[in-house]
Amino acid sequence: MVLGLADNKKVVVVGIPGVGKTSLVTKLVELITKQNKTVGVHSFGTVMLEEAMKNGIKDRDELRRLSIDKQKELQKMAAEDIAKLQDDVILIDTHAFISTKSGFYPGLPNYVIQIMQPTNFIAITATPDEIHNRRMKDQTRNRDAISIEDIKKELAVQDAMLSSCSVLSGSPMKVVFNHEGKVDEAAQTVLDAIGL
Repeated sequence: MVLGLADNKKVVVVGIPGVGKTSLVTKLVELITKQNKTVGVHSFGTVMLEEAMKNGIKDRDELRRLSIDKQKELQKMAAEDIAKLQDDVILIDTHAFISTKSGFYPGLPNYVIQIMQPTNFIAITATPDEIHNRRMKDQTRNRDAISIEDIKKELAVQDAMLSSCSVLSGSPMKVVFNHEGKVDEAAQTVLDAIGL
């Protein structure tokens, strides 16, 4: 069965660094493709980075240091791109918030939600210890030093931000644990939540 355009799913997948979001999204693409459905992954960070690079930004870690006005401009552009996508399943890989000098800035403010019209919100999580260990092992990113208590705060902020997104959009939110070595189980939980 091929989903019609009106039936396509726009699934926002968020997770703080270290929850294994990238690995889980990769597994989801594999499983959805096996169901003979088209699937697209749209990373907010990638679209924002491509635009920001035109203005001298060199990597993703610099994005969160941009002014709030510049981040708003880049977010709106990414949302407009996503709204045009027509795959059966569109996985929107992003963050519920960005840490800035001003505080936690919403990764999905209401104007972004209204443009994209997501059907589901998935919050990927893990235990604070798992997240901390994964971050310590990740040599590919220039991450700020962080404590277990900071990770707990980030998880609480993520849940609060995504709960607000669910209320504003009327779309369901599901928290999915991605424990070490259990990506297949986490992927199946996501598929069940979005009705695939």
